[in-house]
Amino acid sequence: MPLTAIVLAAGEGTRMKSRHPKVVHNLLDKPIVWWTVRAAQAAGAERTIVVVGNHADEIKDALADFDAIEYVEQHERLGTGHAVRVVRDAVGGFNGPVVVINGDAPLLRPETITALLDETRAHHNACTLLTMTPPDPTGYGRVVFSDGRVSGIVEHKDATPEQRIHETECNVGVYCFCGSRLTKNIDLLAHDNVQSEYYITDMVGIYVGQGEPVSAVHVDDYREALGINSRAQLAVATRIMQERINERLMAEGVTMLDPSTVWIGADVTVDRDTEILPMTMLFGSTHVGSDCVIGPNTRLTDTSVGNGCIVDETVALSAIIEDGATCGPRAYLRPGAHLMPHAKAGTHVEIKNSTIGTGSKVPHLSYIGDTTMGEGVNVGAGSITCNYDGYHKFHTTIGNHVFIGSDTMMVAPVTIGDGALVGASSCITQDVPADALALERTEQRIVEGYAATRRAKLEEKED
Repeated sequence: MPLTAIVLAAGEGTRMKSRHPKVVHNLLDKPIVWWTVRAAQAAGAERTIVVVGNHADEIKDALADFDAIEYVEQHERLGTGHAVRVVRDAVGGFNGPVVVINGDAPLLRPETITALLDETRAHHNACTLLTMTPPDPTGYGRVVFSDGRVSGIVEHKDATPEQRIHETECNVGVYCFCGSRLTKNIDLLAHDNVQSEYYITDMVGIYVGQGEPVSAVHVDDYREALGINSRAQLAVATRIMQERINERLMAEGVTMLDPSTVWIGADVTVDRDTEILPMTMLFGSTHVGSDCVIGPNTRLTDTSVGNGCIVDETVALSAIIEDGATCGPRAYLRPGAHLMPHAKAGTHVEIKNSTIGTGSKVPHLSYIGDTTMGEGVNVGAGSITCNYDGYHKFHTTIGNHVFIGSDTMMVAPVTIGDGALVGASSCITQDVPADALALERTEQRIVEGYAATRRAKLEEKED
């Protein structure tokens, strides 16, 4: 039967010291809860139910990438067991296996969830729990075994000194239940504890008391089970995910000069034989082709980079960089920037909503906005397409093989025809025909001896 995943995301996360719930804080470029949901769905969850509280809208926004997420609101937050019972009441019971995961478990791998599911199905378990052996088990509930089966969980505060020493297997807080038995027995949870809350952990003791089979799956890398309760813990988890992603990419043929300074998001893809230099961030849906050099000091978000590109000290947002194009250093590609093959956006160049044609060059110190540029164009330093009049945006069209002299202003809307020449320091306000020369500058005036006379007068005043 299909797998249902219940993701618990109703907590406030007070230790984050934030106005926002902790699960919407970003780990790399995605919210914490996003990683948890993705792992559950990658493990085969056909139904994903997220339990939310006061900040439901923020959590829904954080999970906008996913289709068919169901949300159940826990109006009173009376513990994890209460959250599951609220879900049961909302959906009318469970069929098939049910995985319960905390929303702040972004490091949990899909394979681990699958292992829980397989164990549950293989032994017809009422419950299978995930366990680990952390370097420091302080604070964790200890899992007690008898004849290979789980016989109970002893909370740290209740454990004897001997149990704290010898019972090293710890409860992670991730469970796979038989849905029908969970539906039937969830009401047996009691809240006779200091917090007066219902804990899903107590289902283990209930099932053991009933003689129902309960077993455990050990996760070898305890870091998978790490939750996040503070910004310091978020930083630790982020570093772990960074290492995990970078190691995978390097194994696939990507070179990183210093992996510790490279930050790559969940959905980013990089082809083999590309080199990523230090202090580079690749986020969103960014794709980088093969044989590229990316960085240093580069941030690409939702950007497509072709093969054989050099992207040096560049910020690019929702841009397209085609094969053999070069950017930087210190280039800024804003949304809609499109560099055709072998085009160049050079030093301190900003491009917005513009196509730079094949082999065309904007080498330095220029702004190109709302422009269609043909092939083989050269734009001199300090040139600008003046696309905004304070109220509206206008378009500039530059044909093929045009030469734009330095310090030129092209006041949109304007068209410069194929093969035209535009003299330096011109302000172009009218269309330029193909193969024409356009000049707009005042006549140079020379006054012989003026500078010497001026200096003499100034020196006389100082005396």
